[in-house]
Amino acid sequence: MQELAATQPFEAVAYLLWHGELPTAEQLAEFRSAERAHRALSPEVKAAIDALPLDSHPMDEVRTAVSVIGAFETAGTGNVLDAVGTPSENLERSLQLFAVLPAIVSYGQRRRRGQEAIESRDDLDYAANFLWLTFGDEPEPAVVDAFNRSMILYAEHSFNASTFTARVITSTLSDLYSAVVGAIGALKGPLHGGANEAVMHIFDEIGSADRVVPWLDAALAEKRKIMGFGHRVYKRGDSRVPTMKAALDTLVEHYDRPDVAELYETLEREFVSRKGIYPNLDYPSGPAYNLIGYDTLTFTPLFIAARIVGWTSHILEQQASNALIRPLSAYNGVDERHIDGYVADTAAIDVQERPEEAIG
Repeated sequence: MQELAATQPFEAVAYLLWHGELPTAEQLAEFRSAERAHRALSPEVKAAIDALPLDSHPMDEVRTAVSVIGAFETAGTGNVLDAVGTPSENLERSLQLFAVLPAIVSYGQRRRRGQEAIESRDDLDYAANFLWLTFGDEPEPAVVDAFNRSMILYAEHSFNASTFTARVITSTLSDLYSAVVGAIGALKGPLHGGANEAVMHIFDEIGSADRVVPWLDAALAEKRKIMGFGHRVYKRGDSRVPTMKAALDTLVEHYDRPDVAELYETLEREFVSRKGIYPNLDYPSGPAYNLIGYDTLTFTPLFIAARIVGWTSHILEQQASNALIRPLSAYNGVDERHIDGYVADTAAIDVQERPEEAIG
């Protein structure tokens, strides 16, 4: 991922996840042309977003928008099996979501600020156009590069909670849109995608580097969970952090905000020295998105825009070689009990003699 983030545009990484190889120059140009054709926010999706309360969480906006897109794209199917789609149809659906999510996420932030939606620019590649859609200004190359790197680092990360959710839903032969909506629901949780948002709340609460020690003393005494640190897989540090930290350093220099770097490094040093728990990707990405100008509430929707390529690659893989994902649970309750006076009939006795049905 570090090599990809340092050398590739996000569109090339999307192509890689869907096709298994990085694109040639000709393939990338063709892919970008197809992506540009699907960037526009449809009137129906915009109307659905506008119907939501202004103070609804942006994750709910994006989840609703994807659901509306799915309803229109699968309209007219005779039954749920028809909605599943063919491999080529689902690859096209994946591309469509990838292309339109920047418009959805950007419009959500602009709407909350009382601003109108902006149309995409075909002369801008994915990352630059995403920033243009949000802020209405042509972004500086340093900002585009940092943002592009963040998208790549968030694009795919094995069997995390939201990806597993998407694969479970797909395994039932539900459609791609339903799987993505379920994944968004999982990502909303602060123990998963919502962590980058929580990191910025911590930075805002601390305020400056000189307040880190007393803040951390109080937080640990209260047994608060410090978001942005620790990972279920990485015990000695998230391998994606150095690349994202370098992007943050670029933004700190670009915006002349050494105070952000000082707070970041002081909190990291103090927390690691006390707990031996290292930062994860959410720790540098939160302040990076803040410096770019994104509202804290928009951070996790940005995660969706990046992870859509990972989710859909898993969905396509699951569809290609499907088996229903149905884990068993280990019961640890009271022993078997019976109702006084109950006399089992023949059908009930047959069921008792076929206990394997209980696991179906």
